[in-house]
Amino acid sequence: MARDFASNSASLGSHSHEELSRRINELKKEMNALVLAHYYTVPEIQQVADIVGDSLALARAAEKNDADVIVFAGVYFMAETAKILNPSKLVLMPDAFAGCPLADSCPAEEFKRFKEQFPEAIVITYINSTAEIKALSDITCTSSNAEQIIRQIPAGQKIIFGPDRNLGGYIARKLGREMILWPGFCYVHDAFSEPFILKACAEHPDAELIAHPECREEVLRHAAFTGSTQALLQYTVSSSAKKFIVATEPGILYEMQRRSPEKTFIPAPRDPDNPRSVCTQMKQNTLEKLYQCMLDRKPAIVIDETLRLASLGSIRRMLEMS
Repeated sequence: MARDFASNSASLGSHSHEELSRRINELKKEMNALVLAHYYTVPEIQQVADIVGDSLALARAAEKNDADVIVFAGVYFMAETAKILNPSKLVLMPDAFAGCPLADSCPAEEFKRFKEQFPEAIVITYINSTAEIKALSDITCTSSNAEQIIRQIPAGQKIIFGPDRNLGGYIARKLGREMILWPGFCYVHDAFSEPFILKACAEHPDAELIAHPECREEVLRHAAFTGSTQALLQYTVSSSAKKFIVATEPGILYEMQRRSPEKTFIPAPRDPDNPRSVCTQMKQNTLEKLYQCMLDRKPAIVIDETLRLASLGSIRRMLEMS
């Protein structure tokens, strides 16, 4: 029988992380569940997950698995994408209110009107978007594969890219392509500004600045390396540098430090009062909520079948093209 979270939250809070992790692992076996977690979640979530990755890796994991239940510790659009790919599976998330302001900044009706202004353009949208936006799109992409996908589009073809203007601008500059950009942004990455980044670089002259392409152009121009969350992680492993200033959500520093314990990782400053630019929605995922959602089999992701089928095509094309 499902249990009420409010009545159990106090007792759950009395359990150690070790005890909760043990119970979660037991439930994984009992339910034949796969726990997916993004790099931006808290360390204890990453420790108990079966797969930890960026949006592309997690989409691939959601597409091909033998689980009966997928538990997605991330933000809503990620769990929604898993459900689109797995209509017959139970898809759970620890906190149904863990949304994405970037995705929310692109309402479907407004985007539809925007798209209608350029009827000859192909629509490529960042995976950080709702199912309704994916249904209006030709191809979905992630920061890991956006460049690869856009390289496959003929040079003369107009492209609408949304909802992240910074990622779209970065790809457009790198490939020398004109793209029509929806004016959205990720509040975590857009918060990094040139003055504070340069101050951090001056304070740590022996460190390399690495940055996510969702950052502003003024920040990216100073980066020794720009790449997706996964690419940044791989770079820190392979680079001969011993110290890095990391301009992305600081949750990734846990895995960077785990893979390279001899290296130093400094979260890029947002401003003097907020030295880390944190995705509060990702941090809504807690070990207690993860355990409770598995115990109760809720919150579950539910998507209208017509919408699911309409949004599936753009996701499938992304997976095929990358």
